[in-house]
Amino acid sequence: MASEDGDNAPKRVIPITPVPDAEQLESVSLYEAHKKIYARSISGVFARWRWLLVFLTQAFFYLVPWFQWGERQMVLFDLGARRFYLFGLVLYPQDFIYLTGLLIISALSLFLFTAVAGRLWCGFACPQTVYTEIFMWIEHKVEGDRSARMRLDRGGWTFEKIWKKITKQVIWIALALWTGFTFVGYFVPIRELGAELLALHGTWQLFWVLFYAFATYGNAGYMREQVCMYMCPYARFQSAMFDKDTLIVGYDAERGEPRAPRTRKVDHKSKGLGDCIDCSMCVQVCPTGIDIRDGLQYQCIGCGLCIDACNTVMDKMEYPRGLIRLSTQNGMANKLTQSQMFKRVLRPRVLLYTAVLVGLCIAMMVSLIGRTPLKVDVVRDRAALSRIVAGGKLENVYRLQIMNATESQRSYVIGATGMNGITVHTDPDLTVGPAESKWVLVRLQIPYGSAEAGSHKVMFEVAAREDGAKVHEKSVFLVPR
Repeated sequence: MASEDGDNAPKRVIPITPVPDAEQLESVSLYEAHKKIYARSISGVFARWRWLLVFLTQAFFYLVPWFQWGERQMVLFDLGARRFYLFGLVLYPQDFIYLTGLLIISALSLFLFTAVAGRLWCGFACPQTVYTEIFMWIEHKVEGDRSARMRLDRGGWTFEKIWKKITKQVIWIALALWTGFTFVGYFVPIRELGAELLALHGTWQLFWVLFYAFATYGNAGYMREQVCMYMCPYARFQSAMFDKDTLIVGYDAERGEPRAPRTRKVDHKSKGLGDCIDCSMCVQVCPTGIDIRDGLQYQCIGCGLCIDACNTVMDKMEYPRGLIRLSTQNGMANKLTQSQMFKRVLRPRVLLYTAVLVGLCIAMMVSLIGRTPLKVDVVRDRAALSRIVAGGKLENVYRLQIMNATESQRSYVIGATGMNGITVHTDPDLTVGPAESKWVLVRLQIPYGSAEAGSHKVMFEVAAREDGAKVHEKSVFLVPR
């Protein structure tokens, strides 16, 4: 059948793209597969400092819950009883201001240390760093050094591989469980916790032990550097606290480049080579697997292991140490001496952080020293707001919670002021045990008709008979119309 344009009209040809065979199809992943980092063990100044911090932090963490302070655990955050014991201090929820102050001091300390010397916290004291170091040390002791671990993972499942993997996992799981048990021991008396778990009691305690153990096992055993690079927010905003006078781990490119492998006998200066022999030792020892020679990177945790590795190589090559060193960007660019760099550390932002931090610490100490070891809360009895009682008295009823923040029993006297003829009617023998609280029913009475209708301010005064500690709390006395 002819078209409307005639038989001689040009035909439109639509090209057909052939469908590739199944063998020609390729899958394109939008995400790069994670490559396991096999960190090499190294010895040196920074490695020793890291292990010293590992020992100190874990000795504190694992041992402190077992120490006693009189009749109780020395450090205990008893959420059920709403009391927090810190050595000789007994804190209540009303002392939340001290926790706020401690958090502010911790944040300012982090800002100060970062402004001065970069990610010291990340490289030496962060729990993620500490437990990753411990888990990697166990892995090294069981499976061997870096090359042995790589061969083991690449090879097939042999008897040697099976028993090494099982041994490592058993030690990891045991350490993770003990870590979870210790963590929960800061919130439940650890001796009672152990007895409850052995008797298969305490469902929520068991849950949190397993939860924290699982987090330790997963983060330190498998996720490792991924937590630092992708999950921790500190890696992202650290650059806001850095400047060119911040001490960081840096590579001296002017001295090291051009890099090339060579033997110790080669006169590299005559060949126009730098001091870097491109051995990649700095990359092999890095816990996050970065190349410090590429410059400052957010993945760098400032551990300094690359400095130890590079100094070892420089010693073997008989070159000067410090190709990779702790320095500042200004120090590298302007070839400043150590004394010149340290003089520039005392810059305005550092001085400001220090002044604020010292001021907060002093204020915190003064407040704790002058703290009254007594807390009082006043709650009106809403079931009986105001009533007339025998003797022509008008009465309001209150409930007072008296909290003894000392380690010994105390006796208290309750008084009230603020209205003419006001009297207090309560149990005269009011005693509260050490580090305990007690609810007391208190009745305030005034002569009927001695005050106008409405709400009148009154002040409760609670005083300890033993040491004279006093607390004043405001409330109101209602006079009906």
